[in-house]
Amino acid sequence: MKIAVARYSVGSPADFETFAARQREVLGEAAALGARIAVLPEYLSLELAATFRRRIFSDLPASLAAIQQYRQAWLELFADIARELDMHVVAGSFLLDTGHGRYRNRCDWFTPSGGHLWQDKLQLTGFEKGTGLIDAGDALKVFDIEGIRIGVAICYDSEFPLPVRRQYEAGARLLVVPSCTDTAAGATRVRVGCLARALENRMFVAQSVTAGLAEWSPALDVNTGEAAIYAPMDVGFPADGVLAQTAEGQTWALAELDFAAFEASRGSAQVANDRDWAGQLQPALAHAVVTSVA
Repeated sequence: MKIAVARYSVGSPADFETFAARQREVLGEAAALGARIAVLPEYLSLELAATFRRRIFSDLPASLAAIQQYRQAWLELFADIARELDMHVVAGSFLLDTGHGRYRNRCDWFTPSGGHLWQDKLQLTGFEKGTGLIDAGDALKVFDIEGIRIGVAICYDSEFPLPVRRQYEAGARLLVVPSCTDTAAGATRVRVGCLARALENRMFVAQSVTAGLAEWSPALDVNTGEAAIYAPMDVGFPADGVLAQTAEGQTWALAELDFAAFEASRGSAQVANDRDWAGQLQPALAHAVVTSVA
């Protein structure tokens, strides 16, 4: 199964039709590369705020409220693209109004057969908490996609081991991470989180990112990082864990994931963090004993 992750340069579309045309073009490139799954970045929906007047796109609460009018068109657009390209489309994330002016950061997954799956972001960043508008999700999911079980961890969620471990225990062998970071430190944190989740669970991790400047937006103003696909740092895989990564000017990083060979390789692994996970749960390690030297 080939997967493509985007380094998506944030634009400022004049209207929804312009936005839609670009999605068809960008995702068409991934399909032409042979991708079976294409992953767009977190906060993709906020690009649509640019279609409104300055007093709206320069104000985050107003932007969140305004883009809700595109929700149905968003669902129809990506469902159509997935069907037309015969490709799974992970449409980054949409800040969805859940009632009373509260929002959830939702990642929508569209299948070629017309299916629609979703995962809400579970852990909120300081920025998201500071808006006073965004709520954390309350359901952790694993999707069964063509016989492969896949989890989604939206950006900051990738930095928390236990929920991803639960996805692994439910059979996930690929973790998809749509992300958006505005500092080098933020990009590094998500990258390290992705590498750690790949190591400790012996799974593939695929991260998409936003790129470029969008100074018109209070949320998408600065964007950093490279899209990448990670594997455990072990026999048969790159020593740094990076299977593929974008470089400046590239939109897509692409890798072919052989899940059967991946499972077979567990027997020859140098370490087995996934199988040794229980070792850290033994009663003797439940608490640390503080000792002092006189």
